Amino acid sequence: MAATDERTYATGRRKCASARVWLKAGTGKIIVNKKGLSEYFQRRTSEMLVKQPLVAVKGEDRFDVIATVCGSGLNSQAGAVRHGIARALQKGEPAFRPTLKKQGFLTRDAREKERKKYGQPGARKKFQFSKR
Repeated sequence: MAATDERTYATGRRKCASARVWLKAGTGKIIVNKKGLSEYFQRRTSEMLVKQPLVAVKGEDRFDVIATVCGSGLNSQAGAVRHGIARALQKGEPAFRPTLKKQGFLTRDAREKERKKYGQPGARKKFQFSKR
C-alpha cells in the first residue's frame, strides 16, 4: 500500500454472512458497522478471529479496517470479516498471498446449514420406524 489515501476493497463471506471490507494504511483501528471491534464483537474469540490475518502478516498496527457486515450470527460475521480482511490484504500487497494462503485465510468456508426435508423432523433426523 503506497499512498496514504489508497484503500483496498474486498468481500468476505461465511455461512449467510457477508462483509464488505475497506483496508488502508493507518494505526490499527478496526471499525465494524460504525462501532469499535470490541464493542461490536463482545467475545474475545471473535475479536481474535477477526485479527488473525493481520497478525499473520505482522500488520495489526499498520492497517485501518472499516467493515460493514450483515446476515447470520455474530460468529459467522466474524468469519466473514476475517475472510474479507485476508482478501483485501492480498489484493493490496500480493507478497502477503503465500502467508495468508498457507494459514487458510483466503479459502472461503463453504459449510452452510443443510435444509430440512419434507416428511422428516429435521435435515437428517427421521421419525421412529415402527414395523408393526
